[in-house]
Amino acid sequence: MERVLGVYKRPYDARYPVVCMDETPKQLIAETRTPIQARPGRVARYDYEYRRSGVCSIFLASEPLAGKRIVAVSERRTKRDWALFIEQIAERYKSAKRITLVMDNLNTHTPGALYEAFPPEKAKALWNRFSFVYTPKHGSWLNMAEIELNVLTAQCLNRRIDDIEVVRREVHAWQEHRNNKNTKVNWQFTTENARIKLKRLYPTLDG
Repeated sequence: MERVLGVYKRPYDARYPVVCMDETPKQLIAETRTPIQARPGRVARYDYEYRRSGVCSIFLASEPLAGKRIVAVSERRTKRDWALFIEQIAERYKSAKRITLVMDNLNTHTPGALYEAFPPEKAKALWNRFSFVYTPKHGSWLNMAEIELNVLTAQCLNRRIDDIEVVRREVHAWQEHRNNKNTKVNWQFTTENARIKLKRLYPTLDG
């Protein structure tokens, strides 16, 4: 936890960007009956029944101090999908000397996934572009990308969508709008806060 919080205290440096990455599933849901559109004095109405149309995965990377984010939608959530997203991040920051990437400690988030997706030379080159920083177990709330995913869901995806291409179009429009506004995350939780508010997590020293 303190390592993550230490990373968040770094000043902005375009040569060494701090990027947070997270992912979430999005269930594709179709209507079984045509909704009744809203009209003056009456809200829109939707039938409670729906039809499942599969699941897609949303990958999001955000640079909190720059107010920029990258979002990609995949049909799956495999090691290869993660590796391809890492490639996108590296391309976006191709002028950076090294990228610090904060993410959850999932079994797909490993350097080995790069070698499964790319030839060894490319995998090693990508690996060398990053410093991986993992949030602790049960500590996903420390990942600022989770905040961005919550905003994306509330502003863009909090409704029934049955087509992955529609999800991609909506997500892209949201990404462009939010990037144009340079919306940043005002992170307030520090190591000092943690040592006070989460003191139960620290060992007690006798003596």
